Amino acid sequence: MNETWFQRYNTYMSEELLTLFWSSIVSIFTLGGFIGASIGGALAIRVGRKGSLLVNNVFALLASLLMGLSYPTGVFELLIIGRFLIGLNAGIGICVQPLYLGEIAPRSLRGVMAMGTSVFITGGILMGQVIGLKELLGGEEYWPILLSTRCIPAVLQLLILPWFPESPRYLLIDKGDDLECKKALKKLHGPDDCHAEREDMEKERVTALGTKAKKPWEVVMDRSLRWQLISVIILNSAQQLNGINAIYFYANYIFTRAGIPEPRIPYVTIGTGACECLTALTCGILIESLGRRVLIIGGYSLMTLWCVCLTLTLSFQDASPWVPYLSMVCVFCFILSFGLGPGGVTNILTTELFTQTARPAGYIIGGSVNWLSFFLIGMIFPFIVNGLQQYCFLVFLVICSLVALYIFFIVPETKNKTFLEIQQEFQARNGIKLDENNKPEVLLSTPL
Repeated sequence: MNETWFQRYNTYMSEELLTLFWSSIVSIFTLGGFIGASIGGALAIRVGRKGSLLVNNVFALLASLLMGLSYPTGVFELLIIGRFLIGLNAGIGICVQPLYLGEIAPRSLRGVMAMGTSVFITGGILMGQVIGLKELLGGEEYWPILLSTRCIPAVLQLLILPWFPESPRYLLIDKGDDLECKKALKKLHGPDDCHAEREDMEKERVTALGTKAKKPWEVVMDRSLRWQLISVIILNSAQQLNGINAIYFYANYIFTRAGIPEPRIPYVTIGTGACECLTALTCGILIESLGRRVLIIGGYSLMTLWCVCLTLTLSFQDASPWVPYLSMVCVFCFILSFGLGPGGVTNILTTELFTQTARPAGYIIGGSVNWLSFFLIGMIFPFIVNGLQQYCFLVFLVICSLVALYIFFIVPETKNKTFLEIQQEFQARNGIKLDENNKPEVLLSTPL
């Protein structure tokens, strides 16, 4: 970037201007993600879940092209635009993909299917860490190729996804297309196993008669969705504010203190990505047997414990030669605990806490809160670390413990339940009763 600036203006950038450009390149991804999450739900309503995923690949292909061309053309502004577009792609994808998977999955496999998002996100992080090594594509001359590899999954999805059906729930409840819904169900579940799913959809369709897909502000104003909305906001903000970013920030320092040579640290860092990928796979295996509550409460509770341990080990790094190794163990345990619960279950609960008409808006709100929290922690975290140093983990300890308590007292188990059954469990807490058609009526008082 500095060399390009010199070629243009025959002078090098000032330190402040160079920092501004690099900050823009990093933060523009978050801005794109926030905008993508904000429009993802509306796009899913307008062109469908499958259609949104297909359209979203255009942003990935365009971003790959621009970032790949930024180095040979000497136009680093293309890198900023490409980062924005890839953020837009990520925001839409993280909103629509779990929405699609949650709606096409049979009730008994909904958790496993929705965990696919987390498995492939962590797998992508791990793959990025591997191919980003200097021996592969991490060298200075190869980074445009590395940035352009985002086109590979986009091309694969454009080739494969058209063979999959649209979400049957979207076809029946949102579009009122009973014929296409039946075709999609038969394709997904087979002609003999689709009747139970069809009955569940029909009940939800009757409940939603005369109701259009809700806008985000309508969900905010709807009293019957109050606790669902609060839960989604808390879970999505906590996913970014629980300390996982602090762990990755401190990892290099901890690895260095443990005596690992600096050139070898990238290889050890791959272990952190492998841990998160492994726990996402484990969570997918356990989620239908243990349930959502056990995994996410257990995950936050263990993260609370590791925050205490990390604070102690970082405070006494010089007390003994083996203390830095304990810190390393705590880092990997924290990452394992995050992947086991909060990293994977959060997106599933966003799908399950809302019915069809409110679900896209729920994803817009939850996704926007998630990306805003990501931006917020990126902005304030350096100040927290500078001010509190290792004691910053006490802040995350409070957050993790409070979220675990909130889920324990407020969020019901959703395993193997229909969306209507989950809705009914929230109604008494929301001060709502249902009429004979399962439509909400506001109670004058909440039952004791």
